[in-house]
Amino acid sequence: MTEDNASTAHRARSAPDAIAEALIGEIRSGGLAAGTPLPPERELCERFDASRPTVREALALMQMRGFLDAGGGRRPRTTRPSLQTILLAAADHIRDLMGDAEGGAHLEQMRQFIETGAAREAAMRRDRLQLARLQDALDRNEAAIGTARFAETDIAFHRALVSIVGNPVILTLHDMFVSAMLAQRPPVDDPARYDAIAHDEHRAIYEAVLGGDVIAATDVMDRHLARSYRARLKAPKSGLAPADNRSQGGIRQ
Repeated sequence: MTEDNASTAHRARSAPDAIAEALIGEIRSGGLAAGTPLPPERELCERFDASRPTVREALALMQMRGFLDAGGGRRPRTTRPSLQTILLAAADHIRDLMGDAEGGAHLEQMRQFIETGAAREAAMRRDRLQLARLQDALDRNEAAIGTARFAETDIAFHRALVSIVGNPVILTLHDMFVSAMLAQRPPVDDPARYDAIAHDEHRAIYEAVLGGDVIAATDVMDRHLARSYRARLKAPKSGLAPADNRSQGGIRQ
């Protein structure tokens, strides 16, 4: 590629970023107030001397960064980024990693950091209301052993534990990908047995949190997640489990 061609290619690649930065700058300065509809694509093309695909890519970048609301079939409107919008914008990219073995392993490791840390924090700072909610989630989990509802109650127990930390970033990350990870796990040959094992581990976690035993809560959660991950790797391939087991929601946590 010649120097002129390389320069042209660079300008083409950077044009959407430049447009996005210009519009974001106006939002930050107050020139475009939050909730203001953007001008039509035609006007943006004329203003920035750019093609429609370039402008659309710039708008997609703005939306990804939380400065644009392009939903509802109406003209895109400016927004101010929030923690929630930024994390949700990344959700699809995170979910894409679940189908890849290496990416899935990295997410499992991230989950382990989140939930062992949550167990430690819960044992230190739990209050009566939080303990009551955790116990209710545990009771519902027990009642669902051997049924298709177990996976849902499994997720609810882990979420109740993470919510004790009181950190919206951690809870949002948990909601974004941990719940999806649990729901997508493959079936097992004996759901009731796996359910019982998972519930016993949940109860041990609850009792450690109830007793304020930081070391035990962290250790039990760590072993629980490690056991669950090993079980997932050993799970029978799709089609080998009995048909009535396929609806059980996958490996329990």
